[in-house]
Amino acid sequence: MKNATKFLMLGVLAVGTLAAGCQSTPSATLPANQVITSAALQSYNWQLVDAKRSNGSKVTPLFFDTANPLILEFVTESGNNFVSLLNTCNNMGAGYSIVNGEVQLSGIRSTRMACPTPQANFDTAAAAAVQGKYSLTKAANQSPILTITNADQVATFKAIAK
Repeated sequence: MKNATKFLMLGVLAVGTLAAGCQSTPSATLPANQVITSAALQSYNWQLVDAKRSNGSKVTPLFFDTANPLILEFVTESGNNFVSLLNTCNNMGAGYSIVNGEVQLSGIRSTRMACPTPQANFDTAAAAAVQGKYSLTKAANQSPILTITNADQVATFKAIAK
């Protein structure tokens, strides 16, 4: 009787495995782009989670201090839109506008403190990461994702509560 139980269990396991293997999985769909507005950008702060060069390599200067990642903070002050780059050695920021759904920076301004090499490289890389084409999408869990793409790299930011 023990052998019969073993064979029965093996049969159930085999049928279950075959049935699971025959199931089709839905194809992954890319998240739809969301309309970029100042309100959408200003609803969150944006924390850098990934940055890759056009050849696929990581933009390592942006990750020298994982405890203090690059964060973008979009605000409106006195009717003007600004983005601040947080956790940089120098105070960095730029005015921005949205023209035909595209984010346009007015030029990045920065203090000029003499920073140690890793921080100076972080500042340079941060300034490069925020220049490009902005797109907003939603992750699988519906949280917003900000992606900035230029000829040299793609930087991805997750939304974090203000």
